[in-house]
Amino acid sequence: MAATLHVNDTQKTKILATIGPASSSKEALLDLVKAGVNVFRLNFSHGAHSQHQQVIDNILEINEKYNLHVGILADLQGPKLRVGKIENNALPIAPGDVLTFVNEECIGNMDRIYMSYELFASDVKVGEKVLVDDGKIVLEVVSTNGFNEVKLKVLFGSVLSSNKGVNLPDTAVSQPSLTVKDLEDLDYVLTQPVNWIALSFVRQAKDVKDLQKRIQAKKHVAKVVAKIEKPEAIKNIKEIIKASDAIMIARGDLGVEMPIEKLPALQKMIITRCIQKAKPVIVATQMMESMITNPSPSRAEVTDVANAVLDGTDAVMLSGETSVGSHPALVVEAMRKIIGEAEAHYHMHMKRPQPDPDTETFLSDVLCLTAPRLAEDVNAKAILGMTVNGYTAFKISSYRPKAAIHIFSDKPHMLSTLSMVWGVKCYLYTKFTTTDETIEDVNAMLKEAGELQTGDIVINTGSMPLHKRFRTNMLKITVIE
Repeated sequence: MAATLHVNDTQKTKILATIGPASSSKEALLDLVKAGVNVFRLNFSHGAHSQHQQVIDNILEINEKYNLHVGILADLQGPKLRVGKIENNALPIAPGDVLTFVNEECIGNMDRIYMSYELFASDVKVGEKVLVDDGKIVLEVVSTNGFNEVKLKVLFGSVLSSNKGVNLPDTAVSQPSLTVKDLEDLDYVLTQPVNWIALSFVRQAKDVKDLQKRIQAKKHVAKVVAKIEKPEAIKNIKEIIKASDAIMIARGDLGVEMPIEKLPALQKMIITRCIQKAKPVIVATQMMESMITNPSPSRAEVTDVANAVLDGTDAVMLSGETSVGSHPALVVEAMRKIIGEAEAHYHMHMKRPQPDPDTETFLSDVLCLTAPRLAEDVNAKAILGMTVNGYTAFKISSYRPKAAIHIFSDKPHMLSTLSMVWGVKCYLYTKFTTTDETIEDVNAMLKEAGELQTGDIVINTGSMPLHKRFRTNMLKITVIE
């Protein structure tokens, strides 16, 4: 029998926490779960596979011991571009200076600076901007030999340090989304029971489809999160959302590569599109950054988290706050309180998702989107659904109903996958005898768990006949006895 654990899981907007040195021990992970974390993010930009393995083992042990379904997201690094080592780790520069970037490793000085992208000279064009160190240094391409050397004029900046990141907002980068390192990490990840794999620096739908094919070839069940952090991704956002299983608005690099004042509107646009297409969406980067060291968030951070909730995001993500911060669990508790207050004032402000007659799931979609509408009409306490691949949960959640969403599956991995989806609470159920018996069973389970009481109205969704495991094809209004 599983041990009991008090978990703060009343919020509908889910919390992702990045794991690092500050949070990788079993005790720290357990504290984060108690505080309200729904999904743990493993950042493959850092750490050896053996370190990630220990974290995964700890998460699985916690899930099993306490009968939980905390999810795991593996985040691939992607083609992160950087300058190399700099002489004395500090090269003074001034506007008007001309620097030379080369693709052969060297110690950087005013004559030569190594840039990690081998095709840099062939990709860039004269006049394009190059940003270094999150935009603290702005350069302009003066000339390129198309092979191994690019000359750049300093437009803004004073000191260039070692290993700083490089962004190419104007350049059509020919490098694939999956690097050699990513492919090595992916080989490892696909031996693990992760639920989501995040693809960095997505530019077009084919980047996502390529990763999905690799996952399917290994017969893995992980779903793909496309990270939106490049202007090219914004141009192709419709196709990327359609191809992806979920979206992450990665505001760090996106805020460097796009004019920063565009971020709020882009965030709202992407969230709206994702809800309309029933694709989970995550808002990430600098949400509670000051709490890496401080015991409480800034007023601006409180407003930022609340606005993401009011926009309707499925999940909000913590990065350095939980991976290297001074008090990870305290950050999660603070975030959960902000979410709770924002959700008390949340109402679906956009047009509800509509079923598309041209899709093969049209009839099922009609029922999944009718269930929450019906729940509103009869003031139902909850909507209950069965799922094999998560589709029913995604659809019902996309309506953003007031009623609670309880989803049952006989696939444990699917329950952990759905831990990232707005409003969804998951339960393992393996009997699936007849439709009527299953409905009676799950209603009784929720009553025993204290989620329902005698007299509550619920909307049951399901498929008939049950043993054929069709898509959702029936609705039933039930009064709990």
